[in-house]
Parts: sequence; C-alpha cells; structure tokens
Amino acid sequence: MSLLSKAQPPDAQGRIQHVTPERAGWRYVGFDVWLLKKGETLRLSSGDKELCLVLVAGLASVKTRHAEFPGIGKRMSPFERVPPYSVYVPHDDEVDVYADSDLELAVCNAPGQGNLPARLIAPADVGVEHRGKGRNQRLVHNILPDDKPADSLLVVEVYTNEGDTSSYPSHKHDQEASENETYLEETYYHRFDPEPGFAMQRVYTDDRSLDVCMAPYNRDVVMVPRGYHPVATLAGYNNYYLNVMAGPVRMWKFSWEKDHAWVNSDSYPRKDQSTAIL
Repeated sequence: MSLLSKAQPPDAQGRIQHVTPERAGWRYVGFDVWLLKKGETLRLSSGDKELCLVLVAGLASVKTRHAEFPGIGKRMSPFERVPPYSVYVPHDDEVDVYADSDLELAVCNAPGQGNLPARLIAPADVGVEHRGKGRNQRLVHNILPDDKPADSLLVVEVYTNEGDTSSYPSHKHDQEASENETYLEETYYHRFDPEPGFAMQRVYTDDRSLDVCMAPYNRDVVMVPRGYHPVATLAGYNNYYLNVMAGPVRMWKFSWEKDHAWVNSDSYPRKDQSTAIL
C-alpha cells in the first residue's frame, strides 16, 4: 500500500483529497480537502466523528446545528504565515460551509464520543512557536494541541524554509501503553511556494520493516502509520504542511531516533546562512 495520496482533480463537490482509516489501514485519522469557488456551499455530517475544519486559504461562513460563525477567515494563502481560522465540530452534528471567497478547506476527523460544543478557533487562540536551530528550523501553529478540548484530534501546521529540515531529528509515536510514547497516526498535507515544488519525506522504522521515501508535491498527503517521518525541503521552495494526529490517548508523546538526537543539542552549531558555498 502506498503511503502517498496524490492530489486529484476536484470531484463534483470540489474534493481533492480523501483519506479514510480504511484506506490508510489504521483506526483513527481521516482527512479531506475541498477547493470551493466563491459562492459554493458544502454540507458535512460528523456522524460518530469529531471534525476540525481548517481554512487553509480563503474566507467562509460556517453554521452547525447550534452555532454560527459568519465571515471568518483572513489569509488568502497559507504562506502569509499567520494562524488560520478553524472550527471544531463535535460528533452527531451537521455543518454547512459557504465559501465567501475561493476557499481551500481541510477537514480533519477522528472518533468523537464527548459532548463538546462547536467552537471557533480564531488566530488569537492558536499557539505560535519557533522550533529548532541552524538548518533545522520551522514555524509552528498549534491549532488543536493536547491542552485544548477535543476527544481525539490533534491538529498543527508547520512552515519550513527552503533547504531546511522539519519533523527532525527523526521522531516516532507508535507505541501503545508505553512510558515514552503515545500511539498516534498522522497525515501530512503538503503545500509549496512556489507551487511546482516538492519535498522529500521518509517513513521508516528501527528494524526497517517499513522504509519508504516519497516526493510529495503540492496538495499531496503523506500517511504515517508508524515509525520516523522527517521532511527535507529543496532549494527554491518553501514548504507548509498541515498535520492531523489521533490515537487511543490524546497526548503527543514521542521518542527521538538515537542516532540523530544530537541535532537538538548544543553540539549542533548555528550556521551562518549568509556564508557562500564555494
């Protein structure tokens, strides 16, 4: 089974990505992306799932059975690097989305069993942090982290500049009932600036029973069922990805690959990025 879901031409509803647990061969994470034209509408039912609707780009009005969020959205491209507007939708709900502009909408889903209300996640609610050093730096927007209410979902978006690495040093979160890790399935929705770009992403385990290297292009999804999953960008192309994680315990707890953990330490020097390579 391929771990790379290529972006498809929009279907009749505008959907370009459709990842289900059945397709991915796992239990928790589902992920879809729609490209809607201004004035188009989309109706979704959450069923036994909770949803997190992320406005990757564009403006929208969102209505659930018990809440309305008119006129939300700010950025017209994810590469504006400001936090997005998102909407949390509980299980057993209906949601209508009206595109107030051309809209790129990601819909993250995972099992829901609580009684949390629908809520708006505004840019001011999103935690912003810078991680890493040297050529291993990224900008992180914590949309739905484990200290915010939800049943299963964890949602975060990450920006990595050209030539840098991310989700690195290699780390994994694939062990249940472990003191060091939580079991979390994960998807990466990739975007590039400019759009023809691509990155290299490897998914691999310690024993190499899984060892796959992929080249995701714009709007492709990489599925991570287990193992390490670093990303390397290429010169000329900045990378954005939207991560969705879920598992039996809603906590992000991971282990570094021992061989590369030193990149986090003071022994990894900060490089002068202005120095020419001769």
